[in-house]
Amino acid sequence: MSRKILANDGIDNQGKALLEKAGFTVVTDKVPQDQLITAINTQGYVALTVRSATTVRKEVIDACAGLKVIGRGGVGMDNIDVDYARSKGLQVINTPAASSNSVAELVFAHLFNAVRFLYDSNRQMPGNGAGKFDELKKKYAKGVELRGKTMGVVGFGRIGQNVGKIALGLGMKVLAFDPFVKQAEIELEIADKKIKVPVNTVSMEEVLKQSDFITFHVPGGKLVAETELALMKNGVVLVNSARGGVIDENELVKALDSGKVAHACLDVFENEPHPSAAILSHAKISLSPHIGAATNEAQERIGIELAEKMIAALK
Repeated sequence: MSRKILANDGIDNQGKALLEKAGFTVVTDKVPQDQLITAINTQGYVALTVRSATTVRKEVIDACAGLKVIGRGGVGMDNIDVDYARSKGLQVINTPAASSNSVAELVFAHLFNAVRFLYDSNRQMPGNGAGKFDELKKKYAKGVELRGKTMGVVGFGRIGQNVGKIALGLGMKVLAFDPFVKQAEIELEIADKKIKVPVNTVSMEEVLKQSDFITFHVPGGKLVAETELALMKNGVVLVNSARGGVIDENELVKALDSGKVAHACLDVFENEPHPSAAILSHAKISLSPHIGAATNEAQERIGIELAEKMIAALK
């Protein structure tokens, strides 16, 4: 069997080193999507790793008979035809644990940006800070604190529970919904002491109605449109770092314009990599370009976890 692996969207050096130590040749040269089938077949790759840029659809799976394993560095596998690949005998793996903390921290980076208007003040200060300082100071004078507010978490797996941990540490109340999780035990580490806090999940409707802030950590699907927005508190803040389309963007813009939603915080978009102009230019949206797992620490963990799983799969 071939020992060659194509890490087409890259892999952390520690993960690469683990694979090489196990006897694999790891190639990290980027192959364009339209040349992927040819490269896999001519070079004899037995495994392919991707992140979000490369797609592995039916045509790739059918054309590459020598491919044994597809690895996704990250959580979501919507860029891979997972069920079809498995039906053809391929192993498909991902790294669900590695990026949880990084995504959770990004949620709060966005939330702090939103409640103190930093995303807008950072746009305005370079051009207007000198001439309109007092005007801007007044404009951003009605910030709010997160402490004491209710954080709604839709999807209470690894990432959702990390969000809950940070929220509890900030003094927030946590309401969580997950059809597969009835209760989770959140462990807080404070001054070298560990405190365990049980969190019981509630209904989706209760999360929508009772939360001041709502963040989504689900694999996909359109969960929030006009009906769901109507259930929420006036002035709610929404965060989506899960998948584009979880929040209907057209309905979101309407809710922002009406004031129903005070702010939106988006790391993912319906039309990636070409988000709509209405979203990108909206004055009440904090934006980032799908960087939830983009920390040095997360990428190192992803590389190591991916390498360990690839080695086990290719034994």
